[in-house]
Amino acid sequence: MDVLVPILTMAGLGFLFSTGLVLAYKKLRVYEDPKIEKISAALPQANCGACGYSGCRAFAVALVEGKAEPNSCPVGGEDVANQVAEILGVKAGEVIKKLARLHCRGSHEAAKDRGAYLGISTCLAAHLLGGNKQCSFGCLHFGDCARVCPFDAIYMGEEGLPLVIEEKCTACGKCVDACPRNLFELHPVSQEIIVFCRSLDRGAPSRKACKNACIACGICARACPDAIIMENNLAVITDYRKIDPEKIPAIEKCPTGAIGRMEKDNEG
Repeated sequence: MDVLVPILTMAGLGFLFSTGLVLAYKKLRVYEDPKIEKISAALPQANCGACGYSGCRAFAVALVEGKAEPNSCPVGGEDVANQVAEILGVKAGEVIKKLARLHCRGSHEAAKDRGAYLGISTCLAAHLLGGNKQCSFGCLHFGDCARVCPFDAIYMGEEGLPLVIEEKCTACGKCVDACPRNLFELHPVSQEIIVFCRSLDRGAPSRKACKNACIACGICARACPDAIIMENNLAVITDYRKIDPEKIPAIEKCPTGAIGRMEKDNEG
C-alpha cells in the first residue's frame, strides 16, 4: 500500500501534464500551408538571398503569402519558376536571364601602381586604405568577389581581373555586394554593349592612371545619343535596348576600349 500511493500519484500527474500539453498544442499550434513545403522542395536551396529573402524557405513562405513572384529566383531560372507557378496555380511570368559583369578593364598592365600595398589582402581592406593603384575607382585585384561566389562562377584571371563563367553564373548578386568599389552589376544576358569603366576623373588624369579608362571623349554618346550619355566624365548607357545594332561599330571606335561588346569567358 505504501508503494501503490506514490505510483498512482505519479501516474495521475503524468496524465494531467500530458493532457495539458495536448490541449496547449491544439490551442497554440500555428497552421502551415502545405504548399510551403512543396515550394521549398522545388527551390534550389542555394540560400543566396538573391530573391530578396533570407533563404529559400523564407522565399517559399513569401510566395504562398503572395508577397513574391514565382520568377524571382535567379538561381532556379525558368524551370523553378514554372514549378512554383504550378504549385500556386498562377502564371510564372517572364524569366529574364541575367549575368554578373565587371565594369573595369584595369589590369595589372593597364592600371598603373602608385606604390606597394602591404596591408590585408582583401579588396575591402585595400579600398579603405586607398589601394595601390593610381585609379581610385578601379579593380583592386584581391578577389573578394571570387571568394564569395557560392557557385564558383568567378575566378581571378592572369591579368588580375575577375572573370565570370557565364554557364555557372546565376546572378545571385553576392559579387555585387562584395565589391567595395561597386564594379559589378547584374545585366540581362541580351545586353551586348557595356561600359568597362567607373572612373569619374577628367580625361587626362583618367588616362594617366589607366590606359583603358574612359576619357569622356563622347564618341559613343554622339554615335548613339538615344541610349548613351556622358555624365560626370563617364559614358553611361541609359537604355541598352535603344542601342541601334548598326551604330555598334561607331561605338566601338572608343580610343581606350572603355565601352564595347562583352567578351564571353567560359573557362574555369
